[in-house]
Amino acid sequence: MTGEGEPRRRGEQRRGEELRRHILLVAKDVFLETGFERASMDTVAVRAGTSKRSLYAHFESKDKLFLAVLDLIRELYLGRLRTPGAYAEDPAEAVALFCGRFLQLMTWEPQVRTCRLSIAEAERLPGSSNAYFDAIFAATYQRLSAYLVERYAMGREDGAALAEELLDRAVLPRLLRTLLNVEEAIKDTPEDATLAEDVDLTAVRRLVVAALPR
Repeated sequence: MTGEGEPRRRGEQRRGEELRRHILLVAKDVFLETGFERASMDTVAVRAGTSKRSLYAHFESKDKLFLAVLDLIRELYLGRLRTPGAYAEDPAEAVALFCGRFLQLMTWEPQVRTCRLSIAEAERLPGSSNAYFDAIFAATYQRLSAYLVERYAMGREDGAALAEELLDRAVLPRLLRTLLNVEEAIKDTPEDATLAEDVDLTAVRRLVVAALPR
């Protein structure tokens, strides 16, 4: 089967869900490269190698295409992030590495551009900024909160409050500097193997140990 990044042989066409996903991957790149206002359905159709009629059959407006792209970004992001238990057996180390991974992903250049794009459209298309927050921040808070509740026998409200505190303190200062171009974004694809190079894990571990229940 031809992969998403491989050229098609003459006469081959994507259809159905395969075409829809291909359009979303192309549209994601178009929105990040040009911004929402300058991105056009014509450009997406041409880049995706499909007709405008086919594009509109899947997405009836640019707004709805943009919201669907945010859903795709959520899927890709959460697949990279995983859950705290995937990082280590020791709970404190698992939480520290999870927070570090969140910071690494959020300061990766494509994610920074996505965040800027969502902020730029927040007033005109508030549903998109709400969707972005739910897809990235709220979903991450929920994953960490569920882990804290399970591993530290915490109440749900306490777990949610601690998860938000940990992630905000670990991520927001550097993310804000990166969004404002005070600090350079991570250029290369963030991998587990480069986490210690991209993030000050010593500082994250110190923050986590001080905040976790004894």
